[in-house]
Amino acid sequence: MNKEIIIPEERILTKIFLIRGEKVILDVHLAELYGVETRALKQAVKRNSGRFPPDFMYVLTEQEIEAVVSQNVIPHKKFFGGSSPYAFSETGVAMLSSVLKSDKAVEMNIMIIRTFVTLRKIALNYREIMQKLETMESENDGKFKEIYAALNHLLSPPNPPRKRIGYKSDDL
Repeated sequence: MNKEIIIPEERILTKIFLIRGEKVILDVHLAELYGVETRALKQAVKRNSGRFPPDFMYVLTEQEIEAVVSQNVIPHKKFFGGSSPYAFSETGVAMLSSVLKSDKAVEMNIMIIRTFVTLRKIALNYREIMQKLETMESENDGKFKEIYAALNHLLSPPNPPRKRIGYKSDDL
């Protein structure tokens, strides 16, 4: 009987963060996804440090660690066990597959890279939509202002407030 655990893409998405303007995954989350100890993952990276230039992997600064904690990415600084965490870019995650040889690591790398690609596609679509909206807005400036004003009017509470109808208790 095969007891393979399938990791949904959403779970991987929750592990990807924007640090230094780049989407990365922290070593603790990668270790969790790969089913290895963080210590073992870091040792494998250190043994192969030449494969991980700064655009593939870097160590978080104290300020970045504080930001990660304050944004509830991790519960507390102690979560890292006293050492500074590594942040892996998409290319760093791809390089990990050559360092971590297990079948599960290779399989997880494929899933993580697919998730990064999905994020990139979403960002491109978002950019295209924003460009189209800006074009439409500049071409039809007056119409957008009228629609925006009408929507604001519908969303704002009535002025003066309307009298309450229906059953009224004395304590209200």
